[in-house]
Amino acid sequence: MATSDLEIRGINTARALALDAVQRANSGHPGTPLALAPLAHVLFTRVMTYDAGDPQWPDRDRFVLSAGHASMLLYAYLYLCGFGLTLDDLREFRQWRSATPGHPEYRHTAGVEVTTGPLGQGVANGVGIALAEANLRARFGPECFDHHVFAICSDGDLEEGISHEAASLAGHLGLGRLVYVYDDNHISIDGPTELSYSDDVPKRFAAYGWHVVELGEVANDCDAIEAGLRAGMAETERPSLVVLRSHIGWPSPTYTDTAHAHGNPLGAEEIARIKEILGCPPEEFAVPEDVLAHYRAAGVRGRGARDAWEHRRDAIRIDDPARAAAVEACLTGRGLPGWEAALPTWEPGESVATRAACAKVLTAVVDRVPGLVAGGADLTGNTGTELKGATAIAPHDFGGRQIHWGIREHGMGSVMNGMAVSGLMPAGGTFFVFSDYMRPSARLAALSGYKTAFVWSHDSIGVGEDGPTHQPVEQLMAVRAIPGLHVVRPADANEVAHAWRNHIDGDGPTAMILTRQGVPVLAGTADRGAVGVPRGAYVLVDEGDGLDLVLVGTGSEVSLCVEAAGRLAADGTGVRVVSMPSWDRFAAQPDAYRDEVLPPGVPTLAVEAGVTLGWEHYADDVVGLDHYGASAPGPTVFAEFGFTPDHVVTRARALLGLGPA
Repeated sequence: MATSDLEIRGINTARALALDAVQRANSGHPGTPLALAPLAHVLFTRVMTYDAGDPQWPDRDRFVLSAGHASMLLYAYLYLCGFGLTLDDLREFRQWRSATPGHPEYRHTAGVEVTTGPLGQGVANGVGIALAEANLRARFGPECFDHHVFAICSDGDLEEGISHEAASLAGHLGLGRLVYVYDDNHISIDGPTELSYSDDVPKRFAAYGWHVVELGEVANDCDAIEAGLRAGMAETERPSLVVLRSHIGWPSPTYTDTAHAHGNPLGAEEIARIKEILGCPPEEFAVPEDVLAHYRAAGVRGRGARDAWEHRRDAIRIDDPARAAAVEACLTGRGLPGWEAALPTWEPGESVATRAACAKVLTAVVDRVPGLVAGGADLTGNTGTELKGATAIAPHDFGGRQIHWGIREHGMGSVMNGMAVSGLMPAGGTFFVFSDYMRPSARLAALSGYKTAFVWSHDSIGVGEDGPTHQPVEQLMAVRAIPGLHVVRPADANEVAHAWRNHIDGDGPTAMILTRQGVPVLAGTADRGAVGVPRGAYVLVDEGDGLDLVLVGTGSEVSLCVEAAGRLAADGTGVRVVSMPSWDRFAAQPDAYRDEVLPPGVPTLAVEAGVTLGWEHYADDVVGLDHYGASAPGPTVFAEFGFTPDHVVTRARALLGLGPA
């Protein structure tokens, strides 16, 4: 279709809105919105199927602005197309409690699919969104799920290593219905990208197995842009990269193709000159009525498609209630009614690594939790993320529940985040020490509330022979420091089951911290843990007639506390054992409950095979580890560093001012 005068005025109106918002905030990134307004116009008015009146319609096309610094490009079109933003919201760009923060935030602004800004994350999120669509379409049919994923990515996105991991996976799988536009503008904050970047991006993506469409110098040609996007959509066997050469800041007389245009307001005089060139009204935030009407009509263009989808869903509810229930469970992020009955339990006295318990839990519930998909970063069996008997997702075969991520920890975390906003409940595993590679994704999951399960096993010096490079010491406290990340280190197999119940029935991300080595199943965790694990800490072993000491532990060290308590009790000391699988859950409890579990004034000794930082909040002394581990068999390392019942008894008696036993 030929670009009409009304479309041109609409594109220029979007440009002017971005200029005005950044200038009013005296902060932001105007250059990319100026350059890419025609691209966004084509996406929102010609290509994507969506209904602005129902931004959460499950079968809508998705748009990810991976170059999240260019947020005013997105906000301008969300306003124009009727997603609920107002001109006042644009005026409040980057201001306190505004609906238009500096970078797009999930669940903060209607029409924002994922939180973007940390470069490369949106690239990987989009792969996850597309993988979820492919999985759900394969399992439930195109009448339920049949949409495309579009994204805009920048030089910075593609320089970040996470983009390599995600693009490699997408190409390997042959993930069609995924169309990325690479904004090849040759500018970074420091200056021309040639200062540090000379990749041949088209060849790189072709080597990954992507379909590459090189458009060249057509950033202002809506018809050419549309043709490139549709060429990407037509390639259903491979993801597509549409390469668009743009000129940042165009048509600024002073700042086109400059680093200044990337992240600086352009100034009132320059904005006036740009508006004159574009034929826009000189006043701030001016939107002609016919332009707004044109965009609002585009915003509801997909309403018929949405209505048809609703009718199909209603028919499935009547004709195939089991499929309908499974789809609803996926879309709501829950298990089927009564799913908890499938959770296994273990009897006291068994020895089970908590990673092995995790695998047993996931295998037991997968048929009752339709959204659940799981796998490891080349460590599926090692991390407890193997779904025994489940079919694996494979190239052009997306209907499985098992995922082989390859050695792509960073990409795995971010791809899972994309899946988590798209009808799936992903669980991805690696060794806990490699959570360091995943921290940006875990942080964004916590900030955004994505229901992602990070399964991190080999949780301590119990890893043994692999030595200090593979033995996490500081990682537990590090991930506890992430606000909004539910961190749980279960004491035994039963606590693992309780932790999964909390995650599946709850919201937001969970970090499961699991052992390599077998740990004893403890008396009380099956029944007391059912109530106690959701509260973060609970009394596992009661004291006798009087309370002299509290031993509090997490993970594999709880069993050391239980054995030490028995020895101390035999000498007449009143000892309580507290299992504290989750600091964040315990911190959220009322003061009365926390004082009930850890009574003020009672000497408390904590036992945890990690750094002692932070335990001063709960304990008077800590059997911990403020140094790195060592290479030796796990039991030897534990014994040499004092993680034995004998040493716990010695430290407890010292805390109480008692002599040696």
